[in-house]
Amino acid sequence: MKKSLIFALLICFFYTVKAQNSKPASSNSASKAEVSDPDNLASGFFSQVMGVAISATSNTKMYQFIYDWLGTPYRLGGDTEKGIDCSGFAYKLYDKTFNTIIGNNSRNIFSMVNPINKVDLKQGDLVFFKIHSKSISHVGVYIGDNKFAHASSSKGVMISNLDEPYWQRYFYKGGRILESIKDQLNNN
Repeated sequence: MKKSLIFALLICFFYTVKAQNSKPASSNSASKAEVSDPDNLASGFFSQVMGVAISATSNTKMYQFIYDWLGTPYRLGGDTEKGIDCSGFAYKLYDKTFNTIIGNNSRNIFSMVNPINKVDLKQGDLVFFKIHSKSISHVGVYIGDNKFAHASSSKGVMISNLDEPYWQRYFYKGGRILESIKDQLNNN
């Protein structure tokens, strides 16, 4: 169902681009700038399809990164488009969109954050889960409106809702990278 919706959205986008490219040269240059903006498709996907409010202050680079990785299969210890795990996904996202290197597993990453409650989450914060375990076993990246991006062991990179009963049951804490650690990591 989701793949069909994404496919339909891509078809609509293709025809929009084709129609705008076939307009006379005197057409509005602002509309052409929107089409050539690669973030436009990702922003449209997250705001219209996923129901995530994208504002002018949103990190469009983060949304583009997530959009590019959606559907990547899960592979424990993986860190490529052929397969990636939850901490590898969070690691790559932070490296590419925030220029910050974080830990390589969910427990290490948690040691680098200031724990925060679910109600205080902001775009780009990390969300941690204890799934069938007494210790942290899963990590994702909060994208807004109670949604987070993560590499699910059953469906690969996807968007999930913190309000779903499964995620509510296993949610542990949110976390924001400590500024002192961020500065230290970026200076090394």
